[in-house]
Amino acid sequence: MLNISSNSINNRLVTTKYSAFSLNKEYKAARILAFLLFIALAGFITFLFLPWTQNIQTKGYLTSLRPDQRPQTLNSVIAGKIEKWYVREGDLIKKGDTILYISEIKDDYFDPQLLDRTQKQINAKELSVGSYLEKAKALEGQIVAMEKTRILKLDQAKNYTKQARLKVMSDSTELQAAVINFEVAEEQYKRMEEMYKDGLRPLTDLEARRLKLQETLAKRISQENKLLASRNELINAQIELGSLENQFQDKISKAESEKFATLSGMYDSEAAVTKMQNQYMNYSVRTGLYYVMAPQDGYITKAYKTGIGEIFKEGEPLLSIMPANYEIAAELYIDPVDLPLVHMGTHVRLLFDGWPAIVFSGWPNSSFGTYGGKVVAIDNVISNNNKYRVLVVPDKQRVRLPQFLQWMTDSGEEEDKEWPGALRPGAGVKGFALLKDVKLGYELWRQLNGFPPEFYEDKPVDNPKGKSEKSEKEAKEDEVKQKPALKSFK
Repeated sequence: MLNISSNSINNRLVTTKYSAFSLNKEYKAARILAFLLFIALAGFITFLFLPWTQNIQTKGYLTSLRPDQRPQTLNSVIAGKIEKWYVREGDLIKKGDTILYISEIKDDYFDPQLLDRTQKQINAKELSVGSYLEKAKALEGQIVAMEKTRILKLDQAKNYTKQARLKVMSDSTELQAAVINFEVAEEQYKRMEEMYKDGLRPLTDLEARRLKLQETLAKRISQENKLLASRNELINAQIELGSLENQFQDKISKAESEKFATLSGMYDSEAAVTKMQNQYMNYSVRTGLYYVMAPQDGYITKAYKTGIGEIFKEGEPLLSIMPANYEIAAELYIDPVDLPLVHMGTHVRLLFDGWPAIVFSGWPNSSFGTYGGKVVAIDNVISNNNKYRVLVVPDKQRVRLPQFLQWMTDSGEEEDKEWPGALRPGAGVKGFALLKDVKLGYELWRQLNGFPPEFYEDKPVDNPKGKSEKSEKEAKEDEVKQKPALKSFK
């Protein structure tokens, strides 16, 4: 119906009574669907051009930055038996406070007067050392006296030897004189005998010359005997000199041997004294270990040995202590493939277990309930979970607000929030290491192709009040740190 006339009959007809009217119905669903598809396509294309911050998502736990501020187990240095507890779980203790008292379980230390008896043994050994020392001094005096006596005796023997040598020389000279006299007397006798034969001399003169010859011969023989006796005396004097030298050397060597044996005994006694003094100090220190003291300020978290009379061995844990003062840090674990993308000073956004948050990993500025941090340590060795551990500490910095919220502040930025004060080591934490800002379409394309994210580079921003800009030297150092990671992905 063309509805040309101004007189409409639509209100007069009941169209439901005629089936032809139902076939002439107008359908608008196709146009609505096309419109919706157009809106969706436009929205998807617009969505692809939205900015997106590439990130590395990690998980980990809260810990403390310094090792001495982490939860520790208090072990026993000696084996013992629990006698008395002075604390309970949850108590705040100060450094040096008494935690519990233990007693001995080894029979070597049961003696209540162990220290006194050990001290008496040390005193006795020290007296023994003094006796050895005095004996060594006495032997040293004997050696000095024998040295002096040996010098005198040797000088005396040398004088006897010299006298004997001079006597030998004297007797030898006299023997030469007797030999000459004998030879002269013999010549005279021969001449007298020839003269007697010629009749020039009487027999009495010949007999007198013969008598004179016998006398000179007797003197020569006597002088030879004296010379031999003198030589024997010289030999005896030399033998006596060597004998005296050997006798005194033997006596001195024996005295020195006894002295050295005494000194050896003294040194053994000194070693025994030192050993006993060491043992005494060990006993003294062990006695001080009966009271288990708190190594630092902290809280008693859990007792592993309980009750009275419970026995434990050396090195067994007794209880655990959480230090009262600690610098909180996040311990995150990253995959090896992401390790080149993280370096010292990388900014990280953190989400703590127990704190409500609305997180958009690609839009960290639009997230709620996340906190800032920076990487301060990266392990060089992979952990047991086949990941690398990094430590993150709080990092307050100015965060740029989303565009629709920038009207709330003059600079479009706000100060990052401090980490909650109620955080405790051991709580779970999730981290987002922020990298480069890219378009969302590029990020989807990268994810579909399995390409690694691009390395993060600091962009110059307006400095907030009170903060100085980076120097050119620091900027160059950051650029040098970033180049190896960039090369690994090109």
